[in-house]
Amino acid sequence: MGLKQIVIDAWGWANYKPVYSDPRGMPNRRAFPEAAASWVPAGDERRLAAYKLLAAYVNNQAAELAQYTNPDADDRREFGDPSMFVETTLANLLGREQTITVPGAEQAGTADETVDQAMAERVQTLLRAWAEDELLETRILQTERKAVTLGDGIYLLAWDPGKKRVRLKSFDPGFYFPVLGEDDDGADYPTRIHLAWDLPEDPKKGLKPRLRRITYELDWIRPATASGVDRAGRAVRAPLMTEATDTEPSQPAIGPGDIPGADGFIARQYPWADDLSYVTCYLTDATWDLGDLKAGHDVDDLPMAKARYATNANGEVLDRLDLMADFIPLVHVPNTVPDAQEHWGTSSLAKNLQTFDEIAGTDTDSAKASATTGSPILAVAGRVASNRRSELTVVPGMVVELGEGGRMDSVDTSPQLAELRNHRTDLAERAATVARLPAVSLGTVNPSEVPSGYALEISLGPLASLIGFMRLARAPKYDLLLKFVQRLSLAGQAPDWAGVTVQRARLAFGSFTPTDKAAVLDQIVKAFEAGVMSLETAIRTLTEAGWDMDDAETEIAQIQSRRFEQARFLADATGSTEAVGDYLGIDIEPDPTPPVVQLPPAGLPGAEDADDEDENPASETGGNDR
Repeated sequence: MGLKQIVIDAWGWANYKPVYSDPRGMPNRRAFPEAAASWVPAGDERRLAAYKLLAAYVNNQAAELAQYTNPDADDRREFGDPSMFVETTLANLLGREQTITVPGAEQAGTADETVDQAMAERVQTLLRAWAEDELLETRILQTERKAVTLGDGIYLLAWDPGKKRVRLKSFDPGFYFPVLGEDDDGADYPTRIHLAWDLPEDPKKGLKPRLRRITYELDWIRPATASGVDRAGRAVRAPLMTEATDTEPSQPAIGPGDIPGADGFIARQYPWADDLSYVTCYLTDATWDLGDLKAGHDVDDLPMAKARYATNANGEVLDRLDLMADFIPLVHVPNTVPDAQEHWGTSSLAKNLQTFDEIAGTDTDSAKASATTGSPILAVAGRVASNRRSELTVVPGMVVELGEGGRMDSVDTSPQLAELRNHRTDLAERAATVARLPAVSLGTVNPSEVPSGYALEISLGPLASLIGFMRLARAPKYDLLLKFVQRLSLAGQAPDWAGVTVQRARLAFGSFTPTDKAAVLDQIVKAFEAGVMSLETAIRTLTEAGWDMDDAETEIAQIQSRRFEQARFLADATGSTEAVGDYLGIDIEPDPTPPVVQLPPAGLPGAEDADDEDENPASETGGNDR
């Protein structure tokens, strides 16, 4: 009967858009051809269309999509409000800086340093050096902008044998296709993930439209394979066989270091695990001509007989290549904590799209009203007849001749324009309220209008709760990313990582609220002098308040190297020259121990004379003669 089907899912917030939801609840195929590709699973069609819809709003192109169902949408005005909301949310989410910390590293270098603390400090130094080389801040900005805008972000890690370090890439979530079974919990880590996208036709190179798919899959450890070719000349991987002997025939060979089990399974000892593991991650990078893909195939069951496999820089064919790791080096970052049993995050723009449409409509109406306000409509009565045309065009300095009793009236549309501007202000405030972005964070409040710092702090309450929830969704993901960096560095046998034990590291985002530095400094000084705050905590608090410090540990060492009065107290309390040297950060050689005075034993010749001389020292010098 053509009744509209109501679909409530993670992307139901866009159902009000006719271009997104037809009577069947599916996106318009002409507006979203990418989502309707034959290889896209049916369950991902609405997700991909929602990504394109959100990207159009951020790029001021929502009107272009709307034209597929509303031809009059071409005059829609878009002034970048969604983009401003995204950038403001992103800036508050990331804070002033991002810092990699490893618990226990701040205690390294002290007199009571333990082996675990020394290892934590070493791993922290290595991770920070890697972050600098790999431009981690830029990668975070790229991925988090996708996550805030679209609801999801993707990191991909891979070991680069040429650079001898882990490489980090950011992928569009529209390329991300995890295989989630009906009985799987969406919060669990998938065991099979595809990264897939279309490649356009290239007539110059004679290339047809293609589909590229990169697959990561956790599976049992199999016998070793090597690069080869099949009968059709395709590059593939073939199993390695052992050499046959008189007593045993040739059989599949296992990889170096692998351990054959009595039950037929193959085990492996990874450098970051204490127990044996029976699984590994396989990488497949293949390409298909779209003309070879018939209906009935989606991204997870493409015909492998028609695939062309890629080859990496080492000449290895990427056809189920064993990565020698028991994890998939890919991290999915949701913008929000997903609902129970769900896998996907929600865009920061999702709940505000209708408000943005209203703002765009008001801007369009204001533009039309401003045209009539700047060039008013005139009504002329009693005009003297002339050869000129009946319609007048008003220009500066124009003289209109009127007959007896004639008059000229103008239509004043400025009140309507003022009302439209007030309506837009109300809509902007409504959008900020829904997004939990107070006016002070959007920069629309005059600082002189803020009555006090306490009032400012209260006004930032909604923003603080928003950023708290967003960072809660990201904390375990960045812990996982830094763990993968350590594991891949060990698997790649990076020289600097030899002997490293994997540590739990975290990525700390900086402060996002404006602070009164003078007030914070006064509080910290009082707390530190009162002995209720350590120097480490004081430095960390100052850093979060916006004080520019390159490295907290270096700052602490420099402060202690000049606190000579505290060093004297330490010397009096411990009597240890070594402890004082460690505190000041310098090498102090202990004072030599004075020799013990050896007195001659009593009864020996000269002993009594020595005693007499000690008792009467003036007898030798004649002190009684004056």
